[in-house]
Amino acid sequence: MRTYRTILSESKDGICILTLNRPEVYNAISRELIAELGDELAAVDESADVKVLIVTGAGKGFQAGADIRELSKMTPLKLLRYNESLVRVIAAVERLRQPVIAAVNGPALGGGLELALACSIRIAAEGALLGLPEVKLGIIPGAGGTQRLPRLIGKGRAYWMMLTGDPVNAEEALRLGLVNRVVPRGEVLTAAVETARKIMANGPLAIELCKNAVEIGMDLPLEHAVQYAQKNCVTCFSTEDMKEGTAAFIEKRKPDFRGR
Repeated sequence: MRTYRTILSESKDGICILTLNRPEVYNAISRELIAELGDELAAVDESADVKVLIVTGAGKGFQAGADIRELSKMTPLKLLRYNESLVRVIAAVERLRQPVIAAVNGPALGGGLELALACSIRIAAEGALLGLPEVKLGIIPGAGGTQRLPRLIGKGRAYWMMLTGDPVNAEEALRLGLVNRVVPRGEVLTAAVETARKIMANGPLAIELCKNAVEIGMDLPLEHAVQYAQKNCVTCFSTEDMKEGTAAFIEKRKPDFRGR
C-alpha cells in the first residue's frame, strides 16, 4: 500500500476506498492532492484486484473545492498548469475502467462537486450540500462542471445552480438527479460499500464493457454510440462469464464469475 500526505487508500475484497485527507480545510484541492490522486488512480486502473473504487472525504466534508489560499499566490501561468492538472485527474476518474462511487459525506462544492460528477454513482449523506459557487468569487467552474452538470441534470437546472452559485441539499440533489441515493449521516460509506458489492456480484467483464460503452458513447452521435455499444455486447457473448451466467440462470443458482 502506498503512503501519501493528502489521501488515504485502502483495498479489501475487491473494493478500494480512496479518502481525500485534508480535513482541516474540508479536503480542499491542492497541487499535492492532485498529484497524489492522479498517481493512485493510475495504480487502481492497472490493478486486477480492484473491482470498484469508492471516493470519500475525511472529517466533515467530501471536498470543498480549491485551496483558495494556494490559488491566490499563483501567477496566471501557474494557475493554468494547476487547472490543467485538475482537469486531467477528474477526467481520469471518469475514464477509469472500474465503476467509481462518490460517497458524499459532507459539502461537495466547486472542484469537489466536479470530482463527484465524474464518478459513476453518487451517494450523499443527509444534510450534505452540493454546488458550484464559483460565480460568487467572480470566476466559473474550471474543471468540467459547466459541461458535466448540464449533461447530468439538464441545462436549465444546471444554469440555476451555476448562475446563482447557491448549493442544493442532498434531498434536492436527489430530486434533480444529481445524486442516486440519500442516506442518514454517518451511513454513506456503508451504503457505498453495499452498492459496490452489488456491482461486484455481476460479471466483471460485463461491468467494465458496460462502463466503457457509456463513457465512449456519450461523446458520439447516437447512431455511432449504439454501434459501439453493440460491439461491446457481442464481445461479452464470447466470454466464459457469459456461459456461466446463462447456465446459472437456467439452473437457478448463483453464478461463479471468473472474469474470463
